[in-house]
Amino acid sequence: MRISGGNARGITLTVPKGDRVRPATDGMRQAVFSSLGLRVEGARFLDLFAGSGAYGLEAFSRGAAGGVFVEQNPKAAGCVERNIAAVCKSLGRDPDDLIVRQADARTVPIVGAPPDLVFIDPPYDRLAEAAPMIFARLAVAVPPGGGCLVVFEMPGEVELAPEGWTLVKRIGKGRRDPTVCFYRRAAVEA
Repeated sequence: MRISGGNARGITLTVPKGDRVRPATDGMRQAVFSSLGLRVEGARFLDLFAGSGAYGLEAFSRGAAGGVFVEQNPKAAGCVERNIAAVCKSLGRDPDDLIVRQADARTVPIVGAPPDLVFIDPPYDRLAEAAPMIFARLAVAVPPGGGCLVVFEMPGEVELAPEGWTLVKRIGKGRRDPTVCFYRRAAVEA
């Protein structure tokens, strides 16, 4: 697996061994970042269930200012740290703008300014239980009608309609293939 775009394009990412991590495919990440376009430049991101860190590092390669990777598995968190080092070396950028938190993505507190982008790629077998918890946490941190965009990877047969969030776009094909949904916090009605 490699960074597919930006100034670190082609850098190989380390993926934890075993079947506990299901990295986002290069093609899916390319489709996501084509859809995001210029909104990545200068953005702050949160990468939940980071795995290898592919979504966040792709954003960083394409000009994001920095962000936080949240990964509970110690081996995967170590891979994220190694991948950060490789991407930052390629970009000639300081890794201080990237933080790895070894924690449960469902319960991690979101502190400071709200992120511009949130990447969520949970294990599919935990999706139904994790999604409501994550959207509830984000609802506290992200103001209604704000600019934060949640990028959530899920199987094509799953339909998520979290309360207080609007589905903006869905990319991917097939009920059994991965898809990505883009959500924005709904504006409060007066």
